[in-house]
Formats: sequence, C-alpha cells, structure tokens
Amino acid sequence: MDKYINKINFDFQTNQLILKSISFIDTFKGKWNIVESKENIFLKELRKIATIESIGSSTRIEGAKLTNKEIKELIENIKITELKIRDEQEVIGYYNVLEIINENYENIGISKNYIQQLHQSLLKYSTKDERHRGTYKNLTNKVVANYPDGTQRVIFDTTEPHLVESEMNDLIDWINNQLKSEALHPLIAIGFFIYEFLSIHPFQDGNGRLSRLLTNLLLLKSNYLFIQYVSFENLIEQKKKTYYESLIDGQKDRNSEKEKIDKWMLFFLQAIESLIHRLEQKYNVFKSKGGYLNERQKRIKEFIKTNQPIKLSDLATIMSDISINTLKKDLQYMKTEQIIESIGKNKGSVYLLKEK
Repeated sequence: MDKYINKINFDFQTNQLILKSISFIDTFKGKWNIVESKENIFLKELRKIATIESIGSSTRIEGAKLTNKEIKELIENIKITELKIRDEQEVIGYYNVLEIINENYENIGISKNYIQQLHQSLLKYSTKDERHRGTYKNLTNKVVANYPDGTQRVIFDTTEPHLVESEMNDLIDWINNQLKSEALHPLIAIGFFIYEFLSIHPFQDGNGRLSRLLTNLLLLKSNYLFIQYVSFENLIEQKKKTYYESLIDGQKDRNSEKEKIDKWMLFFLQAIESLIHRLEQKYNVFKSKGGYLNERQKRIKEFIKTNQPIKLSDLATIMSDISINTLKKDLQYMKTEQIIESIGKNKGSVYLLKEK
C-alpha cells in the first residue's frame, strides 16, 4: 500500500473544497493554453514582471533585503565577478535556475541528479555555500522563518541526515509514478511532493528557494503553463504566516498515523486560484491598453498620434533606419491589437489611431 496515502486521506468537506479548486484551475488551464498558443507578444512582458517578482519574493522569504527595482537593475547589468554581496549572489542564482526551468522544463526529469544539479546552480555564486551545494545535507537543520525585524523562529524539525537519501529516493519514485499513472490528480501529487520535500529538507541550505522552483517545474511539466506569467513566490511572501501555519499543521504529527496535510493542500490549491485571478487582472490590463508595444512600436504610435492620418511612406521617411518590411509588420501587429486602423488598400492605405 502507498505509504503516503494516509496523509492525503481527507474528510468529505476537504475533498469537496479540493475538487472545487481543481475544477476551477483546470478550466482556466485549458483557456490559458489557447491564449498562449496564439503567441501574444505582451506575454513576454508579463513573464518579465513575474520573473522579477518571483526572484525578489523567494529570496526575501529567506531573509534577503533587495527590492524588486534593485533586482531588475542587477539582472539588466549582471557582472558575475562583482557579486560580492550574498543577497546579489542568491538573486542571480535564483534567476538562472528559473530561466533554466522556463526554457527547458520538458527535458528536466524529476530525479536525484537533476534536483542536485538545480541546487548546484541555485547556489553557484553563493561563496558561503560552496562546501555543500549540490549535495544532500550532512548536518541536522530546521525549517526557520525569517522576519523583517531580523528575528527567526524555528517552524519544525526535519529529516535526519542519515535518512535523507532513502526518503528522497522514495519521494522521487512516488512522484514519477503518480504523474505517469495519473492515479492521483497531478495538482494533488505536486502539492504533496512539495510538502514532503520541505519536511525532509534534504540540503543544508536553499531548500525553501528550491521548493518554489520545483513547484514551477512540476506545474509546467503538467502543462500548467500560466505559472510562467504570475509569481507563486510573491503570493507566498504576502501570505507567509498562513504558508508556515499550513506546513506546521501537518508537521506537528510528522511520522505518525495522525499526520494529515489537508490545510497545506487547501493552501496550495487556493494559492493557485489566487494566482489565476491575479493573472486575469494583469492580462486584462494589457488587453485594455491594446497589447504590449516595444520601443519602436511606441515611436510609431506617437508619430501616428501627432500626424494622423499617415502613410507607410511617411513612416519610412522619419524612421529611415528601420527596414520597410519591419515597419509593415509593426503596423500589421498594431492593427491586430486594435491600436490603429487603416483606410484604403495597398499603397493608398492610410493609418490612424483607433478610437476607444
């Protein structure tokens, strides 16, 4: 019998709430994957915003102090040789692993080697962590909450070092079997994996950050592609108290028949629901603005606003450094996004801003 099953053997009311959340999330997943398949250009901007929020929140949860603005500036002006401050080292490590996951999630397996490689990359620039990065812990550690005033609180004890290898092997085998067999809904399997990973706390440091990166990886591998465009980490930062309380509720009965993770599972699923609402709001804002424009397209919009109606030849004259084909594509994109409209055909076409 599955040795983990008792922890997710929930009561009727909890199961109803779980089913409600899963239904909502999966309905949105289907709609969003259609949106993404159209390759809207402003999705790139949403992903940039989510990336900065994720890096900032996940590192601040663990005690870092950098703001999102400081992180954005750091990423845009990376000089690895100058990463002498620990906060900066952690930010660049998190950024690199998040990019690896977003670009290569289909090819990253859930295995001991891959998890250790991700940990190695996460702490690559952290000089303090050089000794233990990429390897399971050999000293006892605890889950600790860091607070803005600099204080810490022990949340719960974790697996002893000599048991980590076997517990991680069992957990990795379990998640791969579940995702392959689909005996459990993938969202339940993912939520359980993250709880167990945090309970084991397999590495000396970086477990919290890595757990959030693994959450993104597992959701992407299960085709919840919208997670790239909204920050799970940011929501956890804002709900840190509830996040830790839901973990503690299961942990207080760790390794006993009474260990249940109903509060954690509800937190996990309802957090994804909240992310969906956030993403819908952000997406609608971009749509209401007529889509995302790059700097060149903003110049075109401003020129049309000042000189409308204009012809393609007018645009080509004042933007002589841009090829005519690029300008045509820009105008077509801006028409598709309903930012401008055209009157006439072929060379006789004139362009003006579309009335809202």
